[in-house]
Amino acid sequence: MSVLDLLMHFVVLIFVFTKASLASLHFIRGRPRGGMLGVPEVGCTIDSKNLPEAQWFSQRLDHFDDSNTNTWQQRYFYNDSHYVNSDGPVFLMIGGEGEANPIWLTVGDMMKNAQVFGAFTFLLEHRFYGESRPTSDMSDANLRYLNSEQALADLAAFRVAMAKKFNLTSNQWISFGGSYPGSLSAWYRLKYPHLVDGAVASSAPVFGKLNFLEYMDVVTASLGTTGPDCVKNVANATNRVQSLLSSLEGAKQLTELFMLCEPLDKDNVNDVATFALDLSGNFAIVVQYNKDNRTFEGAVGTNITVNTLCDIMNDVRIGEPLLRYAKINSMMLQTYGVNCLDSSYKSMITTLQNTSWSSSASEGGRQWTYQTCTEFGFYQTSDSHAQPFGKLFPLKFFIQQCMDIFDPQFNATNIQNGIDQTNTNYGGYGIASSKIIFPNGSIDPWHALGIIKDVTSSEQAVFIEGTAHCANMYPASPSDPPQLVAARQTIQDHLKAWLAQESQLSNQV
Repeated sequence: MSVLDLLMHFVVLIFVFTKASLASLHFIRGRPRGGMLGVPEVGCTIDSKNLPEAQWFSQRLDHFDDSNTNTWQQRYFYNDSHYVNSDGPVFLMIGGEGEANPIWLTVGDMMKNAQVFGAFTFLLEHRFYGESRPTSDMSDANLRYLNSEQALADLAAFRVAMAKKFNLTSNQWISFGGSYPGSLSAWYRLKYPHLVDGAVASSAPVFGKLNFLEYMDVVTASLGTTGPDCVKNVANATNRVQSLLSSLEGAKQLTELFMLCEPLDKDNVNDVATFALDLSGNFAIVVQYNKDNRTFEGAVGTNITVNTLCDIMNDVRIGEPLLRYAKINSMMLQTYGVNCLDSSYKSMITTLQNTSWSSSASEGGRQWTYQTCTEFGFYQTSDSHAQPFGKLFPLKFFIQQCMDIFDPQFNATNIQNGIDQTNTNYGGYGIASSKIIFPNGSIDPWHALGIIKDVTSSEQAVFIEGTAHCANMYPASPSDPPQLVAARQTIQDHLKAWLAQESQLSNQV
């Protein structure tokens, strides 16, 4: 073998190892790699040459410490192609826990409304995600500048600067966001009502919660929409997994059956928890994005639905439920381009401990984990008695991750204190503001922490039966159910009313 052949062989091994080691981190704390709204893959149908170009804005590192004069460059994009009248509105899409992608300034429901209302549109990337890197690395000391309050202050400073730069000082501004950015959209209107005239908060988990056991309850209910057998068969498969964990031979069988990268250590409670969580994640990620219209992004796995999973789980020709469970795991590995499932707790922790911007953790996994440990919780545990995925990933497993990845100070008490502060700061389910609309889908597990009933006459919920996470934000499709079509119209009607009301007030002045 030549030196070149040896080098190529080494490169291939690195590539295979990297793909394998990322398997268990593809879906963590309800967050897919790249963020809640996804990132276009190679082969996207949108012409990248026609996307808005990146712009940069000088932002303060700490908005709440006047003695700290450090600044950094925050990335943003804009599209003024629909802006034909100088008094047209401004639509601001808020970036979240992943790289901001300018594709959202070319397609999607916000851009459809931008065309209808003649809006100038912006997309602001969230600090510490994507290319918006305020500090030299992601060390614990630097991540103290990563929180929702600093992000909201970023939005405020950005809005003031852009209004001056593009002569938009007298225009009406509306914010848009989905998932965590949906919460930011609502909180932006709450905290800075003089800067934003209305907010669309899609699939927004506005209530922080340590033990988010309802997540798996909704996953279970969503699987149950196909009939009772699917959930029953998942439970039977889980029982079989737990039974096999009682012996070395059983652990070996699980290693082979579920294509684990390393032999499963049945006596390592954290490895077992990681393994069980990964298997439940195969279902959770499909439920969370069931039948959405993310194909325009080049998103992977959009052809796999709740029905796909349940058809496999109910197919007796495959064999016992455990074999059907394993087939779903193999399908998901193939779909996401990995050749084995890395359920090593140590591997996960080591990856998320890396503070370098050049590491795989910098795509958002480390940052989002930090925010859950300091502000939100959102831990999707197995503590509910209503779900079929066993009891192998309880709350203490998630708290242990915070302590191992960051600092032992992140115990349950301190995490809960941070969550309490978040809910006190923003109001949780009782958010007291105006001109906010909260779209949520019944299939989406995150709706359990969102607004699904009107808070006030001007803070209204749009609960969409049968849809998943942020479904209303994606481009319309001929296959969209009537209730989704109606929800998008309701959002547009709110925008029209808000903009008309502000115009009347301006004329009166």
